[in-house]
Amino acid sequence: MQVTAKTSTATSLVKMEKIYKHFGGVVALQDVDFDLNYNEIVGLVGDNGAGKSTLIKILSGALTPDDGKIYFEGNEVEISNPKIAKELGIETVYQDLALVENLDVASNLFLGREFKKGVLGKLFGVIDKKRTYSEAEKVMRNLKIHIDSVKTIVQNLSGGQRQAVAIGKTVYLSPKVIIMDEPTAAIGVKERKVILDLILSLKEKGISVIFISHNIPEVFSVADRIVVLNRGLKVGDEKASNLTVDDVVKLLVGS
Repeated sequence: MQVTAKTSTATSLVKMEKIYKHFGGVVALQDVDFDLNYNEIVGLVGDNGAGKSTLIKILSGALTPDDGKIYFEGNEVEISNPKIAKELGIETVYQDLALVENLDVASNLFLGREFKKGVLGKLFGVIDKKRTYSEAEKVMRNLKIHIDSVKTIVQNLSGGQRQAVAIGKTVYLSPKVIIMDEPTAAIGVKERKVILDLILSLKEKGISVIFISHNIPEVFSVADRIVVLNRGLKVGDEKASNLTVDDVVKLLVGS
């Protein structure tokens, strides 16, 4: 991971400056600045093709920008792959959730970082099930996620419960930033409130959140600030309290 001593704005946890990204002759992002402060929820909105996905993929290391700079905690960084993003403390919950349907909740939470049982664990990879279930219950309790049992198979969970498990899996890694890509898109109204409350609780735990959504009222319900992209350009960046839904819609359609 390349980190230089050059610093940016002290209050910014993430600062992206003059980001450009092209795909052939298509300009996905042009001269885009994006900031995320400590202990802040930023709503990132824009229609399909606005550049939202490209921007978060650059921040999460899935894409590299053609031009521009990224600062993290005041240091210039080069996030050339997802591993570097994770090392910095940037985690992403994508729409596909990356959960294994035929495993239980606890196994999904610790997939790839299983608790091994003593000598047998070291020699043969035997998993400490007791600790796995105990730690999983702590995660669920800490985030106030209501699931009957951490032994429940994921395919038997509702859409909202699956989303909550994916968030819990991420929070266990103690990230500084969580990028949430349309977390309420495929769930019912009642479960949406649960996820929105969970997003607010992340801020209370000192985690900054980038919340991507097409549902503008939902963005207003959690975001401290709203950033609007339109055809690869940043056309709005303002405190949510200074905006209305109509203001954002006008920026989205370019009027």
